[in-house]
Order: sequence, then C-alpha cells, then structure tokens
Amino acid sequence: MSRTRERTVSPAENVIEENEEQRECYVVIGNLQNVGINVSDIQKLQNAGIHTVNAIQMTTSKKLLAIKGLSEAKVAKIKEASSKLITASLFCTGFDVLERRKDVLRLSTGCKAFDELLGGGIESMSITEIFGEFRTGKTQICHTLCVTAQLPTELGGGNGKVVFIDTEGTFRPDRIIQIANRFGVDANTVLDNILYARAYTHEAQMEMVSAVSSKLVEERYSLIIVDSVTALFRVDFSGRAELAERQQKLGQFMSRLMKLSEEFNTAVLISNQVVSDPSGGAMFVSDPKKPIGGHILAHSSTTRISLRKGRGDQRIAKIYDSPSLPEAECVYQLSDGGICDVKD
Repeated sequence: MSRTRERTVSPAENVIEENEEQRECYVVIGNLQNVGINVSDIQKLQNAGIHTVNAIQMTTSKKLLAIKGLSEAKVAKIKEASSKLITASLFCTGFDVLERRKDVLRLSTGCKAFDELLGGGIESMSITEIFGEFRTGKTQICHTLCVTAQLPTELGGGNGKVVFIDTEGTFRPDRIIQIANRFGVDANTVLDNILYARAYTHEAQMEMVSAVSSKLVEERYSLIIVDSVTALFRVDFSGRAELAERQQKLGQFMSRLMKLSEEFNTAVLISNQVVSDPSGGAMFVSDPKKPIGGHILAHSSTTRISLRKGRGDQRIAKIYDSPSLPEAECVYQLSDGGICDVKD
C-alpha cells in the first residue's frame, strides 16, 4: 500500500526532480473502499481535511462525529475499517521503534556547526522550535531550509517540496534566489517547489494546516515551516480573560502539526517570539527572556533551540530542550546565502 518516489539533482540544469526511492509511511484514504466504506463518506472525510487512513486513527470519534453526514454507526464502521488497513498492534518493542526511526530524515541547516548541534540537522517526524528576539536569524534559518530541504538526501536534503505558512509577512523570494545560488540549484525551480500561504488570523492559520494534508498526499513534502507560530494567537487573544482559550487553540494547532509530521514523515520547523521574564531578571539571569506559548508549546515541541545575538553578524544557538540532544551551543553567521559557518 506504499508508493515510492525518486528525486535527484540534474547536473545539467541543477533542478530538483522526483526520487522513487522515497518510501511513504501512510495509507491513502481511498483504500477504505476496499473494506466497505462508501465513496460519499470518504469524500466527507476528505472535505474535513482527512486524507489518509492514518489520520483517521489519529482523530477522535468525537471529532469525526462533528463532520456533517457522519452518524455514530458510520464513525464506528470507519474506525473499524481503518483498523483493518493498519494492522499494527497497540504495543511494539523498542527494537521495532528503532527500525521505524531509520526512516527519519535530517535536513541540513546550511551550517555545519548548527547541524552538529542538532545531531545531523532538523529531524523529520518531530517539531523543531527556534525562538529568540528580533535579528537573531529566525527567518533567515527558515529561508535557508526552504532550499536545503529540497536537496537530495546525500547532500543533506529531504528530496521534497516545502510548505511555508507566513504569519508575519517575512517571506522574501529574493532571499530564496540568493540562497539557491549559493547551493548551485535552479532558483526558479526552488521557488516553484515552495507552497506559500499568508495567514492574517489564527483561524486562517489553523485552516491552512488542515488543508495542507491534501497536498502532502499528492506530492512529497519534506518540510513544513510556520514563521511564526504564536504571532497571530497573541494578537487575536488579548488579556488574561482570553488566555485559556488561546492556549487551547494553540494546543490544537500544535497537535495537528505533530500528527502531520508523523503521518507523512515530514520535518516541522516553527519560529517563536520571546517575552521579557521579570522573575528571570530578579534572579540575575543573564538573558531574562522566555519563549511565548507557555507549557502548551513547551510540551508540543520536540526540540527547542534558543537563539541570541553575538558579535557583528554572528549568532549563537543553544539547545534549550530536547529528548535526545545534550545541552550545548554553537555559533553561526548570517550571510547573503542564508545562515552559514563563521568565516575566519
């Protein structure tokens, strides 16, 4: 039930093409027809943003019941049918998990020191969060990864296209052209492989993530970028009276991102803003700033990276939280070609 794709870089044209060696880890929702589910019900699921059988397993019965036209009996039948197509048991061994994680990709940031800090690069099937104050290079990292994610795996890429959800109006195609020239790939092809969306409200941001799953089924996307994840939530929800609702909506958004990353073996990179922490200053902390989003974002992000300014164009990245990486830091530099190693 898996399909394969192949992507290579043409030496003649320096373009990124499809690679048939890329293995998919999901079952398309159309296969439900083979186990007795009506085409009309499958269409209802697709209209609700559910395009794989795996997504059904990741969705609660309560949410499926909220889809117009699906009764309790139909939801129960769909859940049962999806279980037949995905026969994995509830539990597996640690060795089985190890085998599955061989499919995990690591996307190069364009900076060797940064890649070493991350154990090889931005990891697929997980959410990587970068946060810091303005001018620390958050958007430049996002732009650089728009290019590197499209490179072949042997060059540190992910053999796939990129989704860029822009909440602050920071995406610049001219920067992509400069970075593409640095890596020797065709800039027009790279831009063509970026699926861009500009969000002005948190509701639109939520809808974009729900809608993107249909694109991930059609073609291979190796990276989803949200720059930045909390900006619109901060604007649309103000004051303590709306804090609980904001955190609830933010949690739902992050949950959807995590499901997409695991469903399609895609890397997710989110940038985040910071706020001054008065308590940190009182305790004589050298950098009394903390990322927005509180515990919701802290628990949803797999790897969190703190960014701060260094000398001149130099910036410092530090592992803030990770399940597998030790606390360490590296120095990187901002350049016309994106982020890179510090030049002597």
